[in-house]
Amino acid sequence: MRVRGAVLRRIGAERPFAQSRPLELVDLELDAPREGELLIRIEAAGLCHSDLSVVDGARPRPVPMLLGHEAAGIVEVVGEGVTDVSVGDRVVTTFLPRCGECAACATDGRLPCERGSAANGAGELLGGGRRLHEAALEGRSGEVHHHLGVSAFATHAVVDRRSVVPVGADVPPQVAAVLGCAMLTGGGAVVNAGKPREGDDIVIVGLGGVGMAALLAARSLGLGRVIGVDAVPAKLDRARELGADVALSPDDALAQGLRAPVVIEAAGHPKAFETAFALTAPGGTTVTVGLPHPDARSSLSPLAFTAEARTVIGSYLGSAVPSRDIPRYEQLWREGRLPVEELVTSEIALDDLNEALDTLADGRAIRQVVRCS
Repeated sequence: MRVRGAVLRRIGAERPFAQSRPLELVDLELDAPREGELLIRIEAAGLCHSDLSVVDGARPRPVPMLLGHEAAGIVEVVGEGVTDVSVGDRVVTTFLPRCGECAACATDGRLPCERGSAANGAGELLGGGRRLHEAALEGRSGEVHHHLGVSAFATHAVVDRRSVVPVGADVPPQVAAVLGCAMLTGGGAVVNAGKPREGDDIVIVGLGGVGMAALLAARSLGLGRVIGVDAVPAKLDRARELGADVALSPDDALAQGLRAPVVIEAAGHPKAFETAFALTAPGGTTVTVGLPHPDARSSLSPLAFTAEARTVIGSYLGSAVPSRDIPRYEQLWREGRLPVEELVTSEIALDDLNEALDTLADGRAIRQVVRCS
């Protein structure tokens, strides 16, 4: 079938992206779903730093690639062998499918699926190969790579059944989309990796989409204080509006001697990681969930690990099992304890993606959601 989507043809475009136009909106041919796959009509897709990191080269991927991974949509065709999802269901996409068979899938979310990671790196679906092709109308030919098994910046997508989780029809598309990446990653960093206990303060360093989602998850637990840390004053203001008990700049947090048993680093920057470690109390846990450039390095004191019995945990996708965790967040949203819609800064059209990349890179948005259909 013919679809329209945002394709990245080369990595490392110069800013402003509104001028260099790294994402090109084109017509593509999309194959029918194969065994174990679904065709979904994309309703809404969040713009995430994981998309930006492919555009700017921090996270190289094969090109051409149709970007987008955080999305919600309606199932239109069910492939052979799929019996637990029906046409008309609303589903949330997840950017790391789990095969359920490898050793990593037996770690309860701690390690990324080996097969899913390999497929993502190759720009393929979990079942192998690609379903996107350049349309003859555009004067090109050849396959187009999938982004993290989804390629959501399009009118439609074919995905592996293991790349989606069904949600109720009462969950709005923009809320459902954010559940699949920002909420899964930020919330999981708190709940699955940090494992705070009764009375524990929780600090979140870096208040972008993932960091704000972590803040909401921390508030929903009702334990100790929730403290937001960011260098951007507007983000501190927003953190207070979302329920942070305290919101401080990194310098102020360090100057005040703030220490907490659970600290989440969600900025993906070496300096933020160092700040998060410095704010972690003796015996506490630093959870790093941000994705820095592969060449980034931080400097920490090894003595602090021993003398203060510290723990540092890496958390990819919030150490999540999506089929378990998304329904939990869905129910918390339904109960009014997790106002995910507050993460959405604006809704934009597919045509606005390049300008939206600049907004994201400048730190002027939490989550911009693309209306795809």
